[in-house]
Amino acid sequence: MSPPSKTSRWWRDDRAWPLAAWGGLLVLSGVFHLAIWGITGGPWEGPVTWRKPILFGISGGLTSLSMGWAWSHLSRWRSDRLLARSATLALVVEVALIDLQCWRGVASHFNRSTRLDSLLYDAMGMLILWVTAVIVMVTVRFFRQPVAMPADLLLAARAGLIYLVFSCLLGMWVGINGDIRMQQGLAPEQFGRAGVPKFPHGAVIHALQWLPLLAWLAARARFSSATRLRLVSIAGRATGLLLIYALGVTLLGRPRFDPPAGLAALLLVAIAGLVIPAGIVALGLIRRFSGPAIDPPPPSQAA
Repeated sequence: MSPPSKTSRWWRDDRAWPLAAWGGLLVLSGVFHLAIWGITGGPWEGPVTWRKPILFGISGGLTSLSMGWAWSHLSRWRSDRLLARSATLALVVEVALIDLQCWRGVASHFNRSTRLDSLLYDAMGMLILWVTAVIVMVTVRFFRQPVAMPADLLLAARAGLIYLVFSCLLGMWVGINGDIRMQQGLAPEQFGRAGVPKFPHGAVIHALQWLPLLAWLAARARFSSATRLRLVSIAGRATGLLLIYALGVTLLGRPRFDPPAGLAALLLVAIAGLVIPAGIVALGLIRRFSGPAIDPPPPSQAA
């Protein structure tokens, strides 16, 4: 095991660059499909829409970029380069298969109508299972190894990784639930009467982006380290409440935003816990960058 790269340009780390480069391309593929949807139109929801190439491209790309950033701060293992490249390949191929199915005009998920469709669906499941294993490995190392980060950024990275692991595990539940319901002749993308299993899966999948971003912006606003840590802590806990809300409303078999009173109150607390720290940081940035400039004194006064 060797120390991480000292360069501030994290994407130059030999473990991070494939995740960063291909992550950027995945985001562009999502934007490309968004443009196609804007031109051709069509429904947003449904088993065969442009929504899946759009969301999986952008979401997979952002996850790849964030994983590269996180990995670059870890001490090196001999197998890191191989693991990083294998995770990159798995993400890219999974999104490519989803795109392929959309361009073929067939569903990418819960589609076993032909032998080819079933094979591609199973391949996607195996690919994301490997990516999940790599994410778990990186997460465990973030807790077991010393990481040279400010306390607030370290908290943001650790919390974001934990939420990403939860999201991946919930994604597996989405697949298992869907397969069981398909065998029963029920709608695979539903739980109970009207629950949406992909809702809790997607609710916190991007915490590894928004929590470190909050910490980074708070540092740019020149808040003290204690204040930054407090802001990230509040946002991290609010993210957990959002996950509890999404999972609770789904297990009750309710639509995303049709909660009972208790869960509705929980959602309001979660939203406040995310909006308030973001607002404080935004005000801090405005104060720093839009304050009146102070001209230096004339040379005579300075003397």
